[in-house]
Amino acid sequence: MEIRGPVLLPARREDIELHTLDGVTLVGELALPESRPPVATLVTLHPLPTAGGFMDSHILRKAAGRLPAQADLAVLRFNTRGTTSPRGTSGGHFDGGGAESFDVAAAVSFVQERGLPRPWLVGWSFGTELALKYGRDHDIEGIILLSPPLHRASAEEVAAWAQVDRPVVVVVPELDDYLRPDAARERFASIPHATVIAVEGGKHLWVGENQTRRVLTEIVAAVNPDALPLATEWPDA
Repeated sequence: MEIRGPVLLPARREDIELHTLDGVTLVGELALPESRPPVATLVTLHPLPTAGGFMDSHILRKAAGRLPAQADLAVLRFNTRGTTSPRGTSGGHFDGGGAESFDVAAAVSFVQERGLPRPWLVGWSFGTELALKYGRDHDIEGIILLSPPLHRASAEEVAAWAQVDRPVVVVVPELDDYLRPDAARERFASIPHATVIAVEGGKHLWVGENQTRRVLTEIVAAVNPDALPLATEWPDA
């Protein structure tokens, strides 16, 4: 079986709920390797819900569908407050990245309570703003930013990562609608240890199997490089 599109590789999948300190219940899913403990954990933060982003946005859904099997990773996906997906609707209301700080905290707390190892925040678009604004407050391994628009994270919030000894991996599409590689290098220059990865031909929404595989490869390269190269075929059940 070729690994592409919405294929679900073997994993233990569990519908979960997150409970925030301000009393909101968020719905989500945890995907774990089928028969081994995970070597690291991806806490995924989805694109802008007012523009159609949710926990099933395709890169995050494919990460959960593939990476537990391909790379021994745990993948946590959830709807931020006020966001709806087939899994359900999270409580609360969209707050433009403000009260969503409680959502990030609840996700990291869940990972800690479950004893899941080496959490990384993986944000896409709006999710990168949450990672940049709030990731420093939590015990995480690092952050991976996919298509960061830098609309909500201030220059000061970005520069503050220079004082944090954690990896900052920035994956920027060549043809992004909001922030392209040259501009990204300038905007992230305040973080000396940030790694900006330009993806030739890439677009903000990472449409197509080639772009999906590239993004998932960059995630795994940061989190569990021993799992590379990612398998492109899987034995039929």
